[in-house]
Amino acid sequence: MINTGNLDDYIRRLRLGERAALAQAMTLAESSLPQHQELSARLLDSIMPYTGHAKRLGVTGTPGAGKSTFLEALGEELLSQGHKVAVIAVDPSSPVSGGSILGDKTRMLNLSRAEHAFVRPVPSRGHLGGISQSTRELILLCEAAGYDIVIVETVGVGQSETEVAAMVDCFLSLQIAGAGDDLQGIKKGIMEMADFIVINKDDGENHINVDIARHMYHSALNIIRRKYPTWQPRVLTCSALEKRGIREVWQAIQTFWPVMAQSGQLARLRQQQNMGWVRHQIEANALIALFSHPEVREHYQQIENLLQQNQISPRAGISAVTDFITQQIIN
Repeated sequence: MINTGNLDDYIRRLRLGERAALAQAMTLAESSLPQHQELSARLLDSIMPYTGHAKRLGVTGTPGAGKSTFLEALGEELLSQGHKVAVIAVDPSSPVSGGSILGDKTRMLNLSRAEHAFVRPVPSRGHLGGISQSTRELILLCEAAGYDIVIVETVGVGQSETEVAAMVDCFLSLQIAGAGDDLQGIKKGIMEMADFIVINKDDGENHINVDIARHMYHSALNIIRRKYPTWQPRVLTCSALEKRGIREVWQAIQTFWPVMAQSGQLARLRQQQNMGWVRHQIEANALIALFSHPEVREHYQQIENLLQQNQISPRAGISAVTDFITQQIIN
């Protein structure tokens, strides 16, 4: 395990691309134990000069869209072109037990065994937006370890999958056709965030359904306001199972970075992402510190008791706690 005495050695090994060192660094970054926070911060500070050079790709999609199959096929294509590929696969955590299956390594077996690939399943731990709290740090660690393409696979459980767009360059939404009302896939939040819509399972008798869905998505993209003035989102099709169309999908995705870089949008995007993440973390840390304050905790407990007895409304309870914090703590 990483400690103060061997931190420099782990950083050296991480920079050399040792997968064991990367895995242990990720475990440290994911830890919520207070004794690991300072060490994790030192680790991340040390690797910052070696980050920011990879292409960051986010992949979302409804359950059953074939995300793992698609990512394994895409990863193998990237490896064949000489890339080093890291996949951060976020699994939903159980709201009952808090556990996660973390089965992405078994679904991407060939990719996880490849020498120049790294697959890391991580639990969402209740974090919304389809990602985990530590996803950003894991991306940085992968970049410092020399992976030039980092892919984040989201939970894929609904319309809240847009937070991943705030930490990657390119956002891909994987869809399927013929599994119900295709219009249900055209959700404004996802559509506005997606740089590519890829319709998977374009094989067998499903080809006609895929073609219909492609036209529907294409029409929808034409009437939705663009995320970037210089980039028009595209609709692509493939069969991940048959590994057909995967190379064409990657060729199309590659055109995204030159367009964004030449317009200056890529640099601005990453700056905005960094500042947004800092603000988000400050707010989260401030909230934790606030509710750790003895007076706030005591007042909140009183309001909670009144709520349980139906003596005040939830809105009144919120106002009471907020006013107390403003008057007694902040002022």
